[in-house]
Amino acid sequence: MEDSATVQPKGAPRPGLLGGKFSLSTLPWWAFILAASGLLLIYLILANPNYRDTFEYLVTGIQVTLRITLFAYLLATALGLFTGLARTSKNFFLFTASTLYVEMVRGVPLIVLMLYSAFVILPGILAVVHALGAWGQSLGLSGFLGGLFAGLADVSIRSVNLEARGIFALGIGYGAYEAEVFRAGIQSIGRGQMEAARSLGMSYAQAMRHIILPQAIRRVLPPLGNDFIACLKDSSLLTVLAVNELTQLGRLRRASTFRVFETFNVVTFLYLAMTLLLSIAVRALERRMKIED
Repeated sequence: MEDSATVQPKGAPRPGLLGGKFSLSTLPWWAFILAASGLLLIYLILANPNYRDTFEYLVTGIQVTLRITLFAYLLATALGLFTGLARTSKNFFLFTASTLYVEMVRGVPLIVLMLYSAFVILPGILAVVHALGAWGQSLGLSGFLGGLFAGLADVSIRSVNLEARGIFALGIGYGAYEAEVFRAGIQSIGRGQMEAARSLGMSYAQAMRHIILPQAIRRVLPPLGNDFIACLKDSSLLTVLAVNELTQLGRLRRASTFRVFETFNVVTFLYLAMTLLLSIAVRALERRMKIED
């Protein structure tokens, strides 16, 4: 009589390398196709002079793209955190101002917002700063304050290059989306935790800093990572500001050599390589968050 401990249920997969039934449809063919395409592009870059020259021309664009993405996202995260806190505040002024910012930014196409931020908002801010410096100089102050006002008076829009304008514009645009991420993360924490912290004598700011925010930030890390990838891709829109990022250099390369096929093959390959590597990192972060939960 066969031992019941060794009897497997009918239809259960048998132990082994393939785990039972094998089907070609279960393989990640999309990954194989991407890997094969990437290897082909790498081979062409190494073996074909046209591809190699194009890649060498675009390398500086990769550095500019990553730099813009990093600084713009840092600005967006800081702005989003402050706005997200204001969106959950009971203060009428903070709630109204933050909601107005979020709704206006999310209601305008990002490329239009970039142009508006770079050529309207930023010059307006710098004009106010310049006027403040000129007013301070008129007071005849000396020492640290005099030097500070003199420095503010020297500020002008001409001193801000196009890359800095692009970072500012992209940060303003993504700040509204990060604000909603932080707002959702804060509101996902049970209200009882805030009430318990207040009952222990903590102020609202202390409870938010020590109890609510550490949990909320941990929950929103994966969506923040996804938005970083989106920010990297949307940095290509800065080509409208003539910033020498990857897409702009691709356009310049195409215009000077008329090699459209090679140029945009390499541009697409470089964007895919950067976004896929970041996607792997974000997925690893999500798995780690689930394990710790």
